[in-house]
Amino acid sequence: MGFVMLRCALCLGGLLADSVLGLTITSTGPSSIEKAGGETINFDCRFTLAPEDTGPLDIEWTLLASDNQNRDQMIITYSGDRVYEDYYATMKGRVHFNSPDPKTGDASINITKLLVSDTGTYLCKVKKAPGVDSRKTLLTVMVKPSVPKCYVEGSSEQGKDILMKCKSAEGTNPIQYTWERISGTRILPATALLDRVQGSIVIKNATSDNSGTYRCVSENRVGKEQCTLSLSVVPPSNTAGTIAGAVIGSLLALLLLAIILYCCYKNRNKKKYEKETAHEIREDVPPPQSRASTARSFIGVGSNRSSLGSMSPSNMHEYAPKPQYNPVPSEEYERPPSHVSHPPASKVAAPNLSRMGGIPVMIPAQSRGGSIV
Repeated sequence: MGFVMLRCALCLGGLLADSVLGLTITSTGPSSIEKAGGETINFDCRFTLAPEDTGPLDIEWTLLASDNQNRDQMIITYSGDRVYEDYYATMKGRVHFNSPDPKTGDASINITKLLVSDTGTYLCKVKKAPGVDSRKTLLTVMVKPSVPKCYVEGSSEQGKDILMKCKSAEGTNPIQYTWERISGTRILPATALLDRVQGSIVIKNATSDNSGTYRCVSENRVGKEQCTLSLSVVPPSNTAGTIAGAVIGSLLALLLLAIILYCCYKNRNKKKYEKETAHEIREDVPPPQSRASTARSFIGVGSNRSSLGSMSPSNMHEYAPKPQYNPVPSEEYERPPSHVSHPPASKVAAPNLSRMGGIPVMIPAQSRGGSIV
């Protein structure tokens, strides 16, 4: 009795399992994919239906949120024999179903021109009541390395350590760098030290045999690029001659600077002397000659005007024209005013001058230089 009941339970469980698992996604591709930016990704999602799956077919592709704070993003669906692919503005025009008729059992999609922001977990969900199934795939979009730059840092002389570097400006880490020699023996020098992370190689105690062409390859999980470098190991330079030349050049420069400063100093002193000489009064130059006749003429005119009041018919003969001053030799005019000798003036009292018919007149004084004060 117990055995019969167990068989009935197993049969019932099998029937229930067949009804639940009637719709099945059969794709077995990788659950994690890495792609380079700009490439195309194909998400495989093929399915089979059971006879009891009679409901309408619905296919949904969703980009799951990276945390619980955000909502899942629908990117493309198939429902009622129609395709809807304008849900996600970032992927508009880049996401499509592979099959023109997904109900044939192919719900796979492809996304073109991948961006780093397309990184995430994608869910394919197929429903046809009562059957339902889903599948997740993780996509990581990486940037492949850009073309690296190869160069020698520092000296490339014999006997010294030569440092060569290789670096890509762009690329998703981790990036690995490898160096190889592509000329001559095609073998790196035995003294070479390689840093695969920093992209550098050091050749210790370099010799002329180390000259040649080297290649650096920059690589990560989605791509690689390379560059080449031609290394020429040169003989050591004449250090003593270089130092001597530098010292001599410095001394010549200082000498030239001293000459320029001396010329500027002399020129400045010359201009200063000329400026002071232009405003200097020379003691050996005689002062301007005075005009004694002007003062004398002034005195004569004043005397004539003062005596007009005392003129009468009875004394007209006293006022006959007479020379106002005696002729003065021309030598007196050529003497400096300081050496002109004046005769002593006769002193006449004012009352006597009035009785004589004259009028007192003030005579302008004459300065030492000959001008009238």
